[in-house]
Order: sequence, then C-alpha cells, then structure tokens
Amino acid sequence: MSNEKKQFIYVLKLIPSLLNMDNWTEREEKIVDSHFSRLQELLEEGKLVLAGKTLGIDEKTFGIVILEVESEEEALSIMKNDPTVVEGIMTAELFPYKIALIKK
Repeated sequence: MSNEKKQFIYVLKLIPSLLNMDNWTEREEKIVDSHFSRLQELLEEGKLVLAGKTLGIDEKTFGIVILEVESEEEALSIMKNDPTVVEGIMTAELFPYKIALIKK
C-alpha cells in the first residue's frame, strides 16, 4: 500500500440567488471570510495546493480548491465542511485530480 498523498479538486459555484450582488448581506460576507480562513488553515497544514476563483460574478463563475491529502474520504470531508457548503451559499463537486505540471 502506497503512502503517497492523493490530489483532489473541488469546484465551488454560488447558488443562483447570489449571482446578483444586491442579494449579498453581511451573513454571506462572514461565510466567505470563514471559508478563506479555513483555506488558510489547510495551507498551513500542508493540505491545500491552490485555491482561487474566476473574476466577476455570473452563471459561469466558479472557484476551485486543489487538495493533497491521504484519501478521498478526507478530501470529501474537507469539501463538505467548507463553510460556504455548510451554510448553503455554494454547491461543491469533488474530482480525483493529478497535477501534471506546476510552476516552480
């Protein structure tokens, strides 16, 4: 059995009502702040490879989180516990992933 860590990517998308910035409240801003803090923790733990989002907000907007963890179960747990997912302001989908090239 290999101890090599596995890579996963999860894709986040805002719920349709939040594609209109007029619908954002302090609640959503606080959730996104918690989401960012959690990503910073994952980075410090060595589990986060990369996180980011497309610019602008429309129906094509999405964010990605690339993880390097022990198992799919761990990746799924991280995704399901993302504050944006827990609070229902974003949907998320997990994919097995393999980084082929990366900037040094």
